[in-house]
Amino acid sequence: MLVGYMRVSTDGDRQTFDLQRDALLAAGVDERHLFEDRLSGSRGERTGLTKALAFIKSGDCLVVWKLDRLGRSLPHLLTTVNDLRARGVGFRSLTEQMDTATPQGEFLFHVFGALAQFERSLIQERVQAGLSAARVRGRRGGRPMAIDAEKLAAVTSALDGGASKAAVCRTFGVKRSTLIDALARIGWPAGSQSRET
Repeated sequence: MLVGYMRVSTDGDRQTFDLQRDALLAAGVDERHLFEDRLSGSRGERTGLTKALAFIKSGDCLVVWKLDRLGRSLPHLLTTVNDLRARGVGFRSLTEQMDTATPQGEFLFHVFGALAQFERSLIQERVQAGLSAARVRGRRGGRPMAIDAEKLAAVTSALDGGASKAAVCRTFGVKRSTLIDALARIGWPAGSQSRET
């Protein structure tokens, strides 16, 4: 059985399902087996897709008008199609003429998977290079410190003087988790000179 999924990006009247619906019906999808969402592809909650995935069963085929109607991104698309394959469900995109039931469609999806992995590797490499360059210039990545340098110096002095972390939190008005995070960032030897009460 063919099950169709359609998505348009806006809630207004500017976009309609007509083009997608006509293509899916022409491909043999029964009108009763069409599911739709009217929202941006970047938004996570797609009830129409959720219903389609719950409805579809082994031996069926999910059909979309175009690849970008199904996936928010290439990794999301690959995950969805791999989940379908694991359930014994085929996938077909009409515009790209891709069908995972054919060797050509299967090959194309392996190529997409390799490209997605390559993209992830490039992103990680660029992030690491950017962080290294920032460290060379004396900047540090990550969230900014929740406790400013002056207050942190007073906090460490109090801890070095024997104050407990609980007392320091009350005195300086900081949460315990914030204090522990700040101490870890500066490498203060937590617990070596303070009482843990």
